[in-house]
Amino acid sequence: MIHLEQQVATTYGKARRKEAYHRLGRLVRGKRPSALVDFEDLRDRLGLVEQSYLGIRPIEADKIVGSVSRADDFDRDFNPRRDHIRARWSQLERAFPDSNFPPIQVYKVGEVYFVSDGHHRVGIARQRGVELLDAEITEVFTRYEIPVDVDFRKIIHLEQERIFMEESGLARARPEVHVEFTRPQGYPELLDSVRIHGYQLMMEKGRVFSPESIAGHWYDTVYVPALDAIREKRLREMISCTDGDVFLWLNQKRQEVFPERGATTFEDAALEEMLPHSKRLRTKRSGAPEKPSEN
Repeated sequence: MIHLEQQVATTYGKARRKEAYHRLGRLVRGKRPSALVDFEDLRDRLGLVEQSYLGIRPIEADKIVGSVSRADDFDRDFNPRRDHIRARWSQLERAFPDSNFPPIQVYKVGEVYFVSDGHHRVGIARQRGVELLDAEITEVFTRYEIPVDVDFRKIIHLEQERIFMEESGLARARPEVHVEFTRPQGYPELLDSVRIHGYQLMMEKGRVFSPESIAGHWYDTVYVPALDAIREKRLREMISCTDGDVFLWLNQKRQEVFPERGATTFEDAALEEMLPHSKRLRTKRSGAPEKPSEN
């Protein structure tokens, strides 16, 4: 029979080895270490303020993705990354051999959780295969979906979306709207589109409009019609990217032909861009080579 002290040593050692193997594997693949999400960084970048106390409830251990103050001490799976963790880890395992831990303290953001107190308990629970943990929960409200696999890159995307929504006025005009890009640089470019539309609208009407009025008008008369054209022509299936990406792409095409043709609709731009893709698709399916152009 294995003594409890041996169990404790084996559990901690196993967790440390997991962390080392995971870190080495990601290093070999050229990826950054799999880190816990820093709650303070997330809160600052997304401007999270409002919160509400929910009380003590059981939560799923695998939905705990971050830490309030100890993101550097544990990896994403709550394997220990520092040797000084051993003493407290071993003490808790001896005190709670049945994993009947007192509630941890967490912040809930969307459907994921961030530990403020109880990091060792989460780590031990993960090693023991415990699926549910009692937690004292404070919910922090957000309009953004925070997935379980959220990482620093996703947070940057969410931050840029927040900045776009707030500075454009769309957060007040259409708070339910979400715009996605494959790269965060798309949001500043889209903000320029809204601002240009606002300038043109005020010049046309001869009066000043609020940012939210401009954003709402842009969304209803520019963005939504463009999305309708994109979906009707099935451009996303041909290009494999987000609606926001295709919008910026078509908008750029419209600007390129403006000196020669003047203003064109998104539907015309989508149709023009669809034809070469459709031709290539038909050629590929038939197996026939494309006919060279005659000069």
